[in-house]
Amino acid sequence: MTKTTGIDPSAVTQPIPVLAQAPRWRDTFIALRAYNYRLYVVGQLFANIGGWMQRVAIDWLVLELTGNVALVGLTVTLQFAPTLLIGPWAGVISDRYRRHRTLIITQTVGTVFNGLLAVLVLLGAAEAWQVFLVAAITGCSMAVDSPSRSAFVTEMVGSHRLRNAITLNASIFHLGGLLGPAISGVLITLVGSGWSIAINSATSAVAVVALVLMRTHELGRSPRKAAASGQIREALHYALSKPTIFWPIVLMFFVATFGMNLPVLFTASANTTYATGAAGYGLYSSLAATGALLGALISTRRRHLRLRSMVISVIVYGVVTAVAGVAPWYFVFLGALVGIGISRLAFATTSESLTQLSTNLGIRGRIMSFYIMVNVGGQAAGGVIIGWIAQNLGAQAAFLVAGGVPALAGLVVAVILARRHQLTLQLDLRRPRRLVRIVKRAPAAP
Repeated sequence: MTKTTGIDPSAVTQPIPVLAQAPRWRDTFIALRAYNYRLYVVGQLFANIGGWMQRVAIDWLVLELTGNVALVGLTVTLQFAPTLLIGPWAGVISDRYRRHRTLIITQTVGTVFNGLLAVLVLLGAAEAWQVFLVAAITGCSMAVDSPSRSAFVTEMVGSHRLRNAITLNASIFHLGGLLGPAISGVLITLVGSGWSIAINSATSAVAVVALVLMRTHELGRSPRKAAASGQIREALHYALSKPTIFWPIVLMFFVATFGMNLPVLFTASANTTYATGAAGYGLYSSLAATGALLGALISTRRRHLRLRSMVISVIVYGVVTAVAGVAPWYFVFLGALVGIGISRLAFATTSESLTQLSTNLGIRGRIMSFYIMVNVGGQAAGGVIIGWIAQNLGAQAAFLVAGGVPALAGLVVAVILARRHQLTLQLDLRRPRRLVRIVKRAPAAP
């Protein structure tokens, strides 16, 4: 087995420096100074809005064609199941072939097939099996695309700007989640779902053009992995040996499974707890997205990445989510939604940054495929779990589970890390700004 690790495993729990000095406000979006990344951001801004538009439109289209809610669920499964089934092999592809070329191919596949579906819908010739087929093809394309896209960011901006780029990517994703469904809902009401699908194909084409226009000579060159057996097993061993990869993936499982199904929680709250209807659902989504954008801005100011910061963000996220479930007043609930957005974004950016920066470039595609599989698989399973709880036990119980389980997982991981590295909490009443600190435990007296 080829040894790919170049980092001392005994040192990987040390803070990872992101910036050499306190960031200046003009450096808040420092990753945008890279020409290729500026192109990438423009393409992804359009593609994310279009992708969110299509998610709403394609579910509504299946419901119109079949009248069967279960088949709507099948459509979602066809889009995300390939990530679980072929994820590790997609990581091998990412490490073996040029990621820039891979992204052009996968993005083009999505553009073409979504365009064909849009034409069929606009002509009134679409059938359910065609929608399922396009969902499966684009799902496979997305499965191959995801690990290459995550690892490609480093090739555009370098390791010293990676965290800033990850934060900007998260901001774009949440902005798309804020604008896309709203635009798609208006279009479906006015002209039908076909135009939302057509717009997604057009915005995907913009992303392809952005990739083609990149200056390839400015891209970083990652080492290519030659074909060999045991590459997935090698990546799994690599991930298990490094705390700054293993623990982010573990906590991502709990957060994705229980805490990332906000649409289910918001729907239940709007329908039952507060009876605010569609307007309330839109308000809740907007407040969480606003919090995420604030969290992104805060994340760009951090100089170091630490496991303890990630664990604290998970605990805070869980507590704030639970507070939203038991909020005694409506305005407390609304404020908690902003807190959910901030803390979830803080966890997401810290966990992905730790995972990427702790991974050698030659194996990063495979490692990120594990991370993405846990993220996608957790959300798929969590939708069923949280949905059942909300339906049978109520929205408040669903919020408590969605927050309580990640918070408990964070506390367990905190105890494990504290015992392993002999850490303890220190209370300093004389320094309110550093009231609680995590410090090395003093050695026991002989």
